[in-house]
Amino acid sequence: MKEWTTENWVQQQEQNAFVALYLYTPMCGTCAVASKMLEVIENLLPDLPLGKANINYLETLAMDYQVESVPCLLISEHGNVEKVYAFQSVPFLYEKLKK
Repeated sequence: MKEWTTENWVQQQEQNAFVALYLYTPMCGTCAVASKMLEVIENLLPDLPLGKANINYLETLAMDYQVESVPCLLISEHGNVEKVYAFQSVPFLYEKLKK
């Protein structure tokens, strides 16, 4: 997963109907587990536009989407953004992202 800026996120939303952005902080243990889960998803869905970003550097984006905690997965489908906080399992994430 590549690190994205807010500009990358907006650009990907304009270019693709379905995009996901994983928000994390480096010292978050739950985020480390979520990262590993998303690495598996990235291998299962190689064509999915999926980026990651340290939320500490994206204050405006966090406020725009009213992100309450990390890890958080922003899923944009035709511009409608869903927030996922509970990463439950790889199969759960796969079902969310296989569109």
